[in-house]
Amino acid sequence: MQISIQGYSREFTQVQMTLNRHGIVNVFAELQNKTLAEALLGGRYAKMSDDVRRRYPDSLDERIGGFLFGLKTSNDTFYKHFLNKYGDSVFCDFSIERTALTRKKGIYCFVVAGEMKYVGRSHDPFEKRFNQGYGHIWPKNCYLDGQSTNCRVNSLIAEHFGVVSLLVYPIEDDSIINPLEESLNESREPAWNIRR
Repeated sequence: MQISIQGYSREFTQVQMTLNRHGIVNVFAELQNKTLAEALLGGRYAKMSDDVRRRYPDSLDERIGGFLFGLKTSNDTFYKHFLNKYGDSVFCDFSIERTALTRKKGIYCFVVAGEMKYVGRSHDPFEKRFNQGYGHIWPKNCYLDGQSTNCRVNSLIAEHFGVVSLLVYPIEDDSIINPLEESLNESREPAWNIRR
């Protein structure tokens, strides 16, 4: 697919995405590396400490994921205070093949029905960006200090899987990846990219 960036036509190549699982829910519940009390010690959760200790004093030794899942199943929406805006979305697990092209870095975009929906950049190989990033949502990504962009984009891909395409444009020079990606975002204003 030919895409114009900064007045030059550039050839983006489609990369096959393989759906491994669909309809994945409650990923946040799988985070079991610390207790609720440990989570409240620092970072973005410290400000909630007094409130949580008052509301749930008997739950401080529970694993954070199990505790939050328990709140959700009992219709206590307080669990959402620990999650980023997209942390309780419906996700998918997908991957891309390891090829000479996917071992490169550069600009990528997701297209639905011929419309560019998301533009991003990768200074790592594309295969790493998708197979370890957007393609697989780790429980930690769902939390306030996790990767909310990964959650948001993965949930949108899950919603459109089967009609979404991944296109890549490899770039060797790291110094031009960011300016080209920014230029494409400004000129196209893709719907899945968040405006500042």
